[in-house]
Amino acid sequence: MQIPRQLLGFSGWFLVTFLAAALGARASISAASFYADLVLPAWAPPASLFGPVWTALYVLMALAAFLVWRERGWRAATPALTLYLLQLGLNTLWSWLFFGWKQGALAFADILLLLVLIVATLIAFWRIHKVAACMLLPYLAWVGFASMLNYAVWQANPGLL
Repeated sequence: MQIPRQLLGFSGWFLVTFLAAALGARASISAASFYADLVLPAWAPPASLFGPVWTALYVLMALAAFLVWRERGWRAATPALTLYLLQLGLNTLWSWLFFGWKQGALAFADILLLLVLIVATLIAFWRIHKVAACMLLPYLAWVGFASMLNYAVWQANPGLL
């Protein structure tokens, strides 16, 4: 029995996206206790919110990448999908910089570059599949918020980050 191409593509984009999520989560194993030890701004969300939010965002991201791939295929959508993979790599790296290696300044630099790449990915996706691009809007908003939180926490915790 041959597996349909669409199912392989769907599975592939989810696998790649959640593999990146798992690599980031590996760096965040002790994130809850580390987060609890930090001086946080009053507007910082509880640690319990991050897992569900990121899960929803990763689902939307994977689905968006799949829709772009399905619309044009890898060859015709290479620039857009390459941007997607690059931002996914920076997303994963952020977890290691902030939680794994406790490098607040480098994590902040990473997240700013991540924001730029998310915008570039969103624009590239928009040119191919508008719904896919819109699926990245919550991700952009959350990473924008996370960048402000990263900066505030880094500045408030010079001994830890």
